[in-house]
Order: sequence, then structure tokens, then C-alpha cells
Amino acid sequence: MPNFDDIMKMAQEAQAKLMRANEDLDKVEVQGVSGGGLVRIRASAKGRIIAVEIDESLLQPSEKAMVEDLVAAALNDARAKADEAAAGAMQDVTGGLQLPPGFKMPF
Repeated sequence: MPNFDDIMKMAQEAQAKLMRANEDLDKVEVQGVSGGGLVRIRASAKGRIIAVEIDESLLQPSEKAMVEDLVAAALNDARAKADEAAAGAMQDVTGGLQLPPGFKMPF
């Protein structure tokens, strides 16, 4: 059975791995798409928006409401993919440890 010092060392190593994984999430890019590719949003796995691309065909005053809807849809698509990428990265770090639903790491 490990002693207290060993347990503390393991906890510190696990925390360091989680912090590195969390920092790495900002380097992972995902792309949200809507309107069949007319609107594209690039984001980091942490949810930071990197770029917004809107097809020129949508840049008509009469298309304003549709463009707004497509941008919102692409943002939501990018966010869902960012969450998925973050969950995958954290799953790798936690080594398959089953965490309660809604439990976010790092703390």
C-alpha cells in the first residue's frame, strides 16, 4: 500500500498532467459549419473563436436574417465539436476514469 508521500506525489503528477492537457486544448482546432458550408467557424477546443468565414453569396442586405441564423448555427456546431475534443483529451488524461455526469476537470 502506498504511503502518504507517494499518494501526494501521484496527485501532484495527475494535476500537472491535467494542467498540461488543459493548456493543449487551446492548440486543438475544430470547425463548425452551417448552410452547407456557406458559414464556417474555426474555434479552439477551449471554445475560443479563431475565425469566421462567410460565403460572399450571403452578403446581400436581404439575406441578413439568414446570415445571422447561419452564424449562430456554425458557432453552436463549433462549440459542440470543441466540447467533444476537450472531453476526448480529458479522457486520455484521466485514463478512462469514470467521472460523474457534469463533472468538469480541471477543478
